[in-house]
Amino acid sequence: MFSLEGSKALVVGIANDQSIAWGCAKALRDQGADLAVTYLNARAEPHVRPLAERLEAEIVMPLDVADDAQMDALFAEIAARWGRLDTLLHSIAFCPKEDLHGRVVDASAAGFSVAMDVSVHSFLRMIRRAEPLMPDGGTCMTVSFYGSEKVVENYNIMGPVKAALESVVRYTAAELGPKGISVHALSPGPLKTRAASGIAEFDEMLNRAAERAPTHQLATIEDVGAYAAFLASREAANVTGGVHPIDGGYSIVG
Repeated sequence: MFSLEGSKALVVGIANDQSIAWGCAKALRDQGADLAVTYLNARAEPHVRPLAERLEAEIVMPLDVADDAQMDALFAEIAARWGRLDTLLHSIAFCPKEDLHGRVVDASAAGFSVAMDVSVHSFLRMIRRAEPLMPDGGTCMTVSFYGSEKVVENYNIMGPVKAALESVVRYTAAELGPKGISVHALSPGPLKTRAASGIAEFDEMLNRAAERAPTHQLATIEDVGAYAAFLASREAANVTGGVHPIDGGYSIVG
Protein backbone atom coordinates (compact mmCIF):
# COMPACT_ATOMS: atom_id res chain seq x y z
CA MET A 1 0.00 0.00 0.00
CA PHE A 2 1.34 3.42 -0.89
CA SER A 3 2.20 5.89 1.85
CA LEU A 4 2.26 9.68 2.01
CA GLU A 5 4.08 9.68 5.34
CA GLY A 6 6.00 12.92 5.77
CA SER A 7 4.67 14.56 2.60
CA LYS A 8 3.27 18.09 2.71
CA ALA A 9 -0.11 18.89 1.18
CA LEU A 10 -2.11 22.08 0.73
CA VAL A 11 -5.89 21.64 0.47
CA VAL A 12 -7.99 24.59 -0.69
CA GLY A 13 -11.77 24.42 -0.77
CA ILE A 14 -13.03 22.83 2.45
CA ALA A 15 -16.38 24.39 3.36
CA ASN A 16 -17.85 21.61 5.53
CA ASP A 17 -17.63 17.86 6.03
CA GLN A 18 -19.58 17.25 2.83
CA SER A 19 -17.00 19.02 0.65
CA ILE A 20 -14.98 17.16 -1.96
CA ALA A 21 -11.96 18.94 -0.50
CA TRP A 22 -12.74 17.45 2.92
CA GLY A 23 -12.89 13.93 1.47
CA CYS A 24 -9.54 14.51 -0.20
CA ALA A 25 -7.93 16.11 2.84
CA LYS A 26 -9.02 13.26 5.09
CA ALA A 27 -7.66 10.64 2.67
CA LEU A 28 -4.34 12.48 2.35
CA ARG A 29 -4.06 12.70 6.13
CA ASP A 30 -5.04 9.06 6.61
CA GLN A 31 -2.12 8.09 4.35
CA GLY A 32 0.28 10.17 6.43
CA ALA A 33 0.46 13.59 4.77
CA ASP A 34 0.91 16.74 6.84
CA LEU A 35 -1.70 19.32 5.86
CA ALA A 36 -2.17 23.01 5.28
CA VAL A 37 -5.85 24.00 5.10
CA THR A 38 -7.50 27.27 4.11
CA TYR A 39 -10.85 28.91 4.82
CA LEU A 40 -12.51 31.59 2.71
CA ASN A 41 -13.18 34.30 5.30
CA ALA A 42 -14.16 35.01 8.92
CA ARG A 43 -17.68 33.69 8.34
CA ALA A 44 -16.31 30.38 7.04
CA GLU A 45 -13.62 29.95 9.69
CA PRO A 46 -15.88 28.53 12.47
CA HIS A 47 -17.00 25.80 10.06
CA VAL A 48 -13.54 24.96 8.72
CA ARG A 49 -11.24 25.31 11.71
CA PRO A 50 -12.75 22.40 13.69
CA LEU A 51 -12.29 20.21 10.61
CA ALA A 52 -8.70 21.39 10.28
CA GLU A 53 -8.15 20.44 13.92
CA ARG A 54 -9.55 16.96 13.25
CA LEU A 55 -6.98 16.68 10.46
CA GLU A 56 -4.21 17.94 12.77
CA ALA A 57 -3.46 20.54 10.10
CA GLU A 58 -0.16 22.27 10.78
CA ILE A 59 -1.14 25.41 8.84
CA VAL A 60 -4.62 26.95 8.87
CA MET A 61 -4.97 30.28 7.08
CA PRO A 62 -7.53 32.45 5.28
CA LEU A 63 -7.55 32.43 1.49
CA ASP A 64 -9.77 34.39 -0.81
CA VAL A 65 -8.19 33.52 -4.15
CA ALA A 66 -9.04 36.99 -5.48
CA ASP A 67 -6.65 38.44 -2.89
CA ASP A 68 -3.05 38.09 -4.07
CA ALA A 69 -1.73 39.23 -0.70
CA GLN A 70 -3.49 36.36 1.07
CA MET A 71 -2.19 33.87 -1.46
CA ASP A 72 1.34 35.22 -1.12
CA ALA A 73 1.08 35.00 2.68
CA LEU A 74 -0.13 31.40 2.52
CA PHE A 75 2.71 30.20 0.31
CA ALA A 76 5.23 32.22 2.32
CA GLU A 77 4.07 30.40 5.46
CA ILE A 78 4.37 27.04 3.71
CA ALA A 79 7.90 27.93 2.59
CA ALA A 80 8.87 29.10 6.08
CA ARG A 81 7.26 26.18 7.94
CA TRP A 82 7.96 23.31 5.58
CA GLY A 83 10.42 24.53 2.96
CA ARG A 84 8.61 22.50 0.32
CA LEU A 85 5.20 21.37 -0.92
CA ASP A 86 4.43 17.92 -2.34
CA THR A 87 0.71 18.16 -3.12
CA LEU A 88 -1.63 20.99 -4.07
CA LEU A 89 -5.38 20.34 -4.16
CA HIS A 90 -7.57 23.10 -5.64
CA SER A 91 -11.27 22.42 -5.11
CA ILE A 92 -13.02 25.74 -5.62
CA ALA A 93 -15.41 27.18 -8.18
CA PHE A 94 -17.78 30.13 -8.25
CA CYS A 95 -20.19 31.86 -10.60
CA PRO A 96 -22.64 34.66 -9.76
CA LYS A 97 -26.12 33.19 -9.35
CA GLU A 98 -27.73 35.21 -12.13
CA ASP A 99 -25.16 33.93 -14.64
CA LEU A 100 -25.17 30.36 -13.29
CA HIS A 101 -28.94 30.11 -13.68
CA GLY A 102 -29.15 31.81 -17.07
CA ARG A 103 -28.43 30.70 -20.62
CA VAL A 104 -24.80 30.46 -21.65
CA VAL A 105 -25.43 32.86 -24.51
CA ASP A 106 -26.73 35.44 -22.03
CA ALA A 107 -23.77 35.27 -19.63
CA SER A 108 -22.57 38.71 -18.62
CA ALA A 109 -18.97 39.68 -19.27
CA ALA A 110 -18.51 40.38 -15.56
CA GLY A 111 -20.05 37.08 -14.45
CA PHE A 112 -18.06 35.05 -16.97
CA SER A 113 -14.87 36.82 -15.92
CA VAL A 114 -15.47 36.09 -12.23
CA ALA A 115 -16.28 32.43 -12.93
CA MET A 116 -13.11 31.99 -14.98
CA ASP A 117 -10.93 33.83 -12.48
CA VAL A 118 -12.07 31.97 -9.37
CA SER A 119 -12.60 28.56 -10.97
CA VAL A 120 -9.69 28.45 -13.43
CA HIS A 121 -7.07 31.17 -13.19
CA SER A 122 -6.77 30.77 -9.42
CA PHE A 123 -5.47 27.24 -10.08
CA LEU A 124 -2.77 28.70 -12.31
CA ARG A 125 -1.85 31.25 -9.65
CA MET A 126 -1.49 28.48 -7.08
CA ILE A 127 0.56 26.26 -9.37
CA ARG A 128 2.88 29.16 -10.14
CA ARG A 129 3.53 29.69 -6.41
CA ALA A 130 3.79 25.95 -5.72
CA GLU A 131 6.31 25.25 -8.49
CA PRO A 132 9.43 26.57 -6.69
CA LEU A 133 8.39 24.56 -3.61
CA MET A 134 8.42 21.34 -5.65
CA PRO A 135 12.09 21.03 -6.67
CA ASP A 136 11.92 17.23 -6.47
CA GLY A 137 8.51 16.97 -8.13
CA GLY A 138 4.98 17.06 -6.82
CA THR A 139 1.30 16.77 -7.64
CA CYS A 140 -1.25 19.48 -8.46
CA MET A 141 -4.94 18.56 -8.62
CA THR A 142 -8.19 20.36 -9.32
CA VAL A 143 -11.84 19.27 -9.57
CA SER A 144 -13.91 19.21 -12.76
CA PHE A 145 -17.20 17.66 -13.93
CA TYR A 146 -18.62 15.78 -16.92
CA GLY A 147 -20.47 18.96 -17.97
CA SER A 148 -17.15 20.18 -19.37
CA GLU A 149 -17.46 17.87 -22.38
CA LYS A 150 -21.19 17.13 -22.66
CA VAL A 151 -24.19 19.40 -22.24
CA VAL A 152 -25.66 18.77 -18.79
CA GLU A 153 -29.01 20.38 -18.14
CA ASN A 154 -28.78 23.37 -15.78
CA TYR A 155 -24.98 23.22 -15.55
CA ASN A 156 -24.95 26.19 -17.92
CA ILE A 157 -21.91 28.50 -17.95
CA MET A 158 -19.93 26.20 -15.66
CA GLY A 159 -19.61 23.76 -18.58
CA PRO A 160 -17.37 26.08 -20.62
CA VAL A 161 -15.57 27.13 -17.44
CA LYS A 162 -14.72 23.53 -16.52
CA ALA A 163 -13.67 22.86 -20.12
CA ALA A 164 -11.15 25.67 -19.75
CA LEU A 165 -9.97 24.21 -16.45
CA GLU A 166 -9.35 20.82 -18.06
CA SER A 167 -7.37 22.46 -20.85
CA VAL A 168 -5.26 24.22 -18.23
CA VAL A 169 -4.54 20.81 -16.69
CA ARG A 170 -3.23 19.46 -20.00
CA TYR A 171 -1.04 22.47 -20.81
CA THR A 172 0.46 22.81 -17.34
CA ALA A 173 1.09 19.05 -17.21
CA ALA A 174 3.09 19.37 -20.44
CA GLU A 175 5.01 22.37 -19.15
CA LEU A 176 5.82 20.97 -15.70
CA GLY A 177 6.33 17.31 -16.59
CA PRO A 178 10.10 17.73 -17.08
CA LYS A 179 10.28 18.93 -13.46
CA GLY A 180 8.45 15.86 -12.18
CA ILE A 181 5.33 17.85 -11.34
CA SER A 182 2.12 16.12 -12.37
CA VAL A 183 -1.20 17.90 -12.91
CA HIS A 184 -4.64 16.28 -12.77
CA ALA A 185 -8.36 16.98 -12.83
CA LEU A 186 -10.57 14.81 -10.64
CA SER A 187 -13.99 14.47 -12.27
CA PRO A 188 -16.64 13.05 -9.94
CA GLY A 189 -20.21 12.55 -11.03
CA PRO A 190 -22.90 14.62 -9.31
CA LEU A 191 -22.29 14.80 -5.56
CA LYS A 192 -24.31 16.21 -2.68
CA THR A 193 -22.17 19.22 -1.81
CA ARG A 194 -23.19 22.70 -0.72
CA ALA A 195 -21.59 24.24 -3.80
CA ALA A 196 -23.41 21.93 -6.21
CA SER A 197 -26.74 22.56 -4.52
CA GLY A 198 -26.80 25.98 -6.19
CA ILE A 199 -27.47 24.26 -9.53
CA ALA A 200 -31.15 24.32 -10.50
CA GLU A 201 -33.07 21.02 -10.08
CA PHE A 202 -29.98 19.48 -8.51
CA ASP A 203 -31.80 16.72 -6.60
CA GLU A 204 -33.36 15.51 -9.84
CA MET A 205 -29.90 15.50 -11.45
CA LEU A 206 -28.61 13.29 -8.62
CA ASN A 207 -31.43 10.79 -9.08
CA ARG A 208 -30.90 10.60 -12.85
CA ALA A 209 -27.16 10.15 -12.38
CA ALA A 210 -27.62 7.21 -10.00
CA GLU A 211 -30.03 5.55 -12.42
CA ARG A 212 -27.69 6.07 -15.37
CA ALA A 213 -24.39 4.98 -13.79
CA PRO A 214 -23.49 1.32 -14.43
CA THR A 215 -22.94 0.81 -10.68
CA HIS A 216 -26.23 2.61 -9.90
CA GLN A 217 -24.38 4.47 -7.17
CA LEU A 218 -23.27 8.06 -6.90
CA ALA A 219 -19.62 8.65 -6.17
CA THR A 220 -18.80 9.73 -2.62
CA ILE A 221 -16.28 12.22 -1.31
CA GLU A 222 -14.44 9.20 0.09
CA ASP A 223 -14.16 7.75 -3.44
CA VAL A 224 -12.69 11.01 -4.68
CA GLY A 225 -10.34 11.25 -1.72
CA ALA A 226 -8.97 7.75 -2.25
CA TYR A 227 -8.18 8.53 -5.89
CA ALA A 228 -6.59 11.87 -4.96
CA ALA A 229 -4.38 10.22 -2.36
CA PHE A 230 -3.12 7.70 -4.90
CA LEU A 231 -2.34 10.44 -7.44
CA ALA A 232 -0.38 12.24 -4.71
CA SER A 233 1.80 9.19 -4.14
CA ARG A 234 5.15 8.49 -5.75
CA GLU A 235 3.60 5.36 -7.28
CA ALA A 236 1.57 7.67 -9.54
CA ALA A 237 4.50 9.91 -10.46
CA ASN A 238 4.40 8.90 -14.13
CA VAL A 239 0.69 9.72 -14.50
CA THR A 240 -0.13 13.27 -15.55
CA GLY A 241 -2.39 15.49 -17.62
CA GLY A 242 -5.53 13.43 -17.22
CA VAL A 243 -9.16 14.09 -16.39
CA HIS A 244 -10.04 11.21 -14.09
CA PRO A 245 -13.72 10.14 -13.94
CA ILE A 246 -14.74 8.96 -10.47
CA ASP A 247 -18.41 8.40 -11.14
CA GLY A 248 -19.48 4.78 -11.12
CA GLY A 249 -19.18 4.77 -14.91
CA TYR A 250 -21.67 7.65 -15.33
CA SER A 251 -19.51 9.29 -18.02
CA ILE A 252 -19.26 6.20 -20.27
CA VAL A 253 -23.00 5.81 -20.80
CA GLY A 254 -24.45 7.63 -23.82
